[in-house]
Amino acid sequence: MARMSAEERRESVIRAATAEFARGGYHGTSTEAIAKRVGVSQPYLFRLFPGKKGIFLAVVERCLHDTTRIFEGASEGLSGAEALQAMADAYKRLIAERPEALMMQMQMYVAVAAAEQEGDHEFGESVRRDWMRLWDTVRAPLGGDDDTTAFMASGMLINCLVAMGFPPDHRIWTGCFPADAGKTRPGE
Repeated sequence: MARMSAEERRESVIRAATAEFARGGYHGTSTEAIAKRVGVSQPYLFRLFPGKKGIFLAVVERCLHDTTRIFEGASEGLSGAEALQAMADAYKRLIAERPEALMMQMQMYVAVAAAEQEGDHEFGESVRRDWMRLWDTVRAPLGGDDDTTAFMASGMLINCLVAMGFPPDHRIWTGCFPADAGKTRPGE
């Protein structure tokens, strides 16, 4: 069996840490749990990343990068309502196929708020920088801040409803997907 390179091992740490942080959050996840999931020692983990914060920020960066890439791909060559629908459909697929991506986003928001409360503004600055790349990616095909705000606000509502486990046929979903009449909702 071939040995993994440091970069391959780093990728395996990011995948494992995504699952662990999505489930337990920043403060509720130990580096020991991440190392165990990957099958490495904690000292080796810290050869790949400068610490727990570094691992978390790498996971956040990956999570936001993946979502940005999905939006870019979905909206390529489209604009306005067509781009909006394509990005919405792509996002619904993402959170249905990879629920840890949604939960990681939710944990990211909590972690930033907690870090800010503790006086760690560097943490939030890093996350906000990556989040603004996502915003700008959505803004480009939608053509403006108002449409981007509406799209992102709807997405956050959907994130919350999915995270809370509202079943797809619950009345709370009515109106969340006006262009989706008859289509599958997240979780179906």
